[in-house]
Amino acid sequence: MEHIPFSVGNEGRQVFWNAEHFELWLFLFTFVALGIFAYGIYRRWQMWAAMGKPEIRWDDTKERLKLLWRDGFLQVKTFKDPYPGIMHGLIFFGFVVLIFGAAFDATEFHITEPFGVAFLRGWFYLIFSFTMDLFGLAVLIGVLMALHRRYISRPDRLSYRGESDSTADDAIALLLLLGIIVTGFVIESLRIHVTRPSWEVWSFAGYALSKAFAGVPAETAKAMHAWTWWIHTFIVLGFIAYIPYSRLLHMITVPANHFMQNRKPVGTIEPIRDFENAESFGVGQLEEFTWKQIFDADACTKCGRCQDGCPAYLTGKPLSPKKLTQDLKTYWLEKAPTAVMAKKLADEPARWPYLGKKWPILNTVDFILDFLLAKTKGVPAGAPAEKALVGEAIELHELWACTNCMYCMENCSASIEHVPKIIAMRQYKVLTEADFAPELQLTYRNMENNSNPWGVGSHLRGDWAKDLGIKTLAEDPNVEYLFYVGCSGSFDDRGKKVSVAFAKILKEAGVSFGILGAEESCCGDSAMRGGNEYLYQTLAQANIEVMNGYGVKKIITTCPHGYNALKKDYPHFGGNYEVYHHTEILADLLAKGRISLKKSMDGVFTYHDSCFLGRYNNIYAQPRTILGAVPGMKLVEMERNLAKSFCCGAGGARMWMEEEGQRINNTRAAQAIEVKADVIAVGCPFCLTMMSDGIKDNKKDEEMKSLDIAEIVWKSMDLEEEPEPVEVCAAPAE
Repeated sequence: MEHIPFSVGNEGRQVFWNAEHFELWLFLFTFVALGIFAYGIYRRWQMWAAMGKPEIRWDDTKERLKLLWRDGFLQVKTFKDPYPGIMHGLIFFGFVVLIFGAAFDATEFHITEPFGVAFLRGWFYLIFSFTMDLFGLAVLIGVLMALHRRYISRPDRLSYRGESDSTADDAIALLLLLGIIVTGFVIESLRIHVTRPSWEVWSFAGYALSKAFAGVPAETAKAMHAWTWWIHTFIVLGFIAYIPYSRLLHMITVPANHFMQNRKPVGTIEPIRDFENAESFGVGQLEEFTWKQIFDADACTKCGRCQDGCPAYLTGKPLSPKKLTQDLKTYWLEKAPTAVMAKKLADEPARWPYLGKKWPILNTVDFILDFLLAKTKGVPAGAPAEKALVGEAIELHELWACTNCMYCMENCSASIEHVPKIIAMRQYKVLTEADFAPELQLTYRNMENNSNPWGVGSHLRGDWAKDLGIKTLAEDPNVEYLFYVGCSGSFDDRGKKVSVAFAKILKEAGVSFGILGAEESCCGDSAMRGGNEYLYQTLAQANIEVMNGYGVKKIITTCPHGYNALKKDYPHFGGNYEVYHHTEILADLLAKGRISLKKSMDGVFTYHDSCFLGRYNNIYAQPRTILGAVPGMKLVEMERNLAKSFCCGAGGARMWMEEEGQRINNTRAAQAIEVKADVIAVGCPFCLTMMSDGIKDNKKDEEMKSLDIAEIVWKSMDLEEEPEPVEVCAAPAE
């Protein structure tokens, strides 16, 4: 069988067939394109390095390489959404195969074949040809899908409040990709039309397209081939050179961001370490972010997945995680050139930089570009921006609209970390400028004075349990578990019913547990996520001192917010415990046969995934396992569930703040109404309150109700009616 090496764009008996005499020019133009590419990356590197505090994101290399393989190459995060996942997968994997195929072809011709070593022969070549055409067609389909999505179907996630955020850069990137593939197939088809090998039917796309040139004389086709070859070449080289200066840079930044993912537990907030000596707290200037937090913004592809499920955005609030990230990027791009030049001047203040160094021409050009981009000379390091980060570049309403639900981070295909940035900027407003909502001022004062958001006397914290025979650790510290009740379970009327039901289940199952009673303090989650890090640390350290004093090893909570704080944030201050959510304990008790569900709970139930239970801690199965064991229950799922569940609206200190416009909890309750649920089952006291209010606001309180899973289990155990807890006023103290 005759051998004709193949690659998209370079076909023939030789690598270039009809264009072999262009080889020298090709190498020259390739060198220029690669030089432009390298310089663009170098300039971007300077911008990345010019701003931000130090942060180590290259430790644990083995695990990071696994993340790079999983999310960077296998595209696991990208495939979570079918249409854009398939679209991007076709383009990405198609180009990977085409690039390696072309490199393999060229390498054989230039390096191995002169030594008598060749692989593209016989059946191997036919399979190679078929594969290259197949993946070239995959890229073409992917690009057409992208063009349709961006310019025809135009989903909301690709805009902001109806205004498209598409730019000329988006169109150029897609047209370059389209041009590479189309011209590559045209080159192949013209070569097949002229040479007419019978076995090139294996190059099925080029073979089919060659029929379009029937009747074209061979010499004319060869001339067309040469011109198309040059067009294809310049598109490819232009594509390479354009990467660092366009959205195509995400080919580099996104894999890098996957490699540099936070290896700490999901949702962990790094504490402020030095309150005594710090002049300001949180992040009030761009330079106070870490370099990785700034790099995040450059990795954003504007895909809008974060916005697509953001409860604040979908209920008309000013926050869009995508817009916030892009606003940070715009602000960084405004400041970075000045910062780069200032850094160079600081490094060499005594003379004009670079002129006497090893590469004087390149470095002089580099310095002149710094000067032109910065629009100034001799700018001191750390010069202030023309506008403030917090309040101008990022509007305050955006910061305070966030519920910390983590939808953005969970569903971001570029591993961007939105929530820690928002909390850091909140910290600046609360701790440095004392500028925050009046409702939070009352909440924080109540937490300071009585260690709970309602301001109820802390000495009443254990009164809900006084008729249940539950001992405090002061009375008997020799128990297996501490039941950390939390503020809602201690003071809120609905929360107390959950505490009673769960405590009675534990007693019935023979679980060894106790409570802290009046010695328990608020977990501090709302203070921390509301920006009051000082108050949070005060509350956390008080709890840790008490718990460690009693030698606590295992803790159970009914509140996912307390669960997450105790499990992930308390270790920063020496609070290291095994922490369990009550749904984990209930599922385990059922599995071991220590409790049994007897009473039928007829009706349609739907389960609402708490953000701090699901996305923060991956507890999805246990609540559903419990509900699935209840006799008579029909369990249905809302449209938004599991990792894409819709927030109740109470996280991130939003529980204690007024909400403008459409209420998030009403929207979530409406989603439960859509599936005709009789009961919304929850595993969180915040969600319980918000869902109950949402049912009322949707005027369905006579038909629907919201119950905690512990209440459902206790009712289904059918032992006795739970006692009414002692009433304690839970109205906020003025």
